[in-house]
Amino acid sequence: MAKTDTKDLLKFLKPFPKATQELVLWLRDFAWDICPDTNEIIYDNYNALAIGWTLTEKLSHTICSIAAYRAGTNVHFGFYWGSQIADPEKKLLGQGNQYRYFLVKDKKSFPKAYITKLVYEAHANSLAKVKDPKLLKQGLTITKSISPAKREPKKAKPAKKV
Repeated sequence: MAKTDTKDLLKFLKPFPKATQELVLWLRDFAWDICPDTNEIIYDNYNALAIGWTLTEKLSHTICSIAAYRAGTNVHFGFYWGSQIADPEKKLLGQGNQYRYFLVKDKKSFPKAYITKLVYEAHANSLAKVKDPKLLKQGLTITKSISPAKREPKKAKPAKKV
């Protein structure tokens, strides 16, 4: 099963601070637990490491995703079609036509129950976009792209002495 397929992901996470690695892996378990009938796609790009859960092998069928940005310590839990799902508590960020995300600072402040509801809605929304049922797959981890050049993650600044 793909949840146990961590070889590429662990390699891609190595440059990130330990706290970011742990947060991404925790969010990954969260997403897999909610979407066990999907596939994980990984993009190790210049600016970010992105992991998405999709019903097929297509990005356009992505339900939710995690992005760890190299330019800082930002971690997003996002929705590819976030503008098309309800967000009654207005917790999602993003102004574009499509993508919405929650900025994840730590495990404690992550609204699991609320995000779970959004994931279920996003799952139904993405399933409605699959026109050919033959495209449906499940349980795969697919590395889609690996950028040879990567921006180095920013190092945490040392605390100022008082």
